[in-house]
Amino acid sequence: MKKIIAAALAALSFAASAQADESKKLVTVLTAPEPQTQLMAMVLTMQAAQQGANTHILLCGPAADIALKDAPATATAGQPPMDMSPQGLMQAIMTKAGGKVEVCAIYLPGKGLDASALIDGVTPAKPDAMAGAIIADDTTVLSF
Repeated sequence: MKKIIAAALAALSFAASAQADESKKLVTVLTAPEPQTQLMAMVLTMQAAQQGANTHILLCGPAADIALKDAPATATAGQPPMDMSPQGLMQAIMTKAGGKVEVCAIYLPGKGLDASALIDGVTPAKPDAMAGAIIADDTTVLSF
């Protein structure tokens, strides 16, 4: 719970600066298996996008399951208070906010899957490009 609160406070600080600087970029790295943490990562990413940030989400480990066409119920079930799911809000970030979503390069091979298992718009990350996005001067990284 302390990690969630710390991440939320950091994201709220970023959201205020994103409003002032629309060229700001946000990379959200999500590995947490808990649906509430996954949803909060999506909420904060969407809020940043709505305040002008260009958003890029990297899903790794159990969190990448939310990008599967055949995702587990924890990724697709609505949660209070707004009955949103991690996968549903992630898709809204892609379609409504123009966010980019990728899964870790080792996720699909580790599961014995290929890119056809992913929902439309999600792709495997290229490690060199992802590393460049993370270390760019105008980027803030959120990690859950």
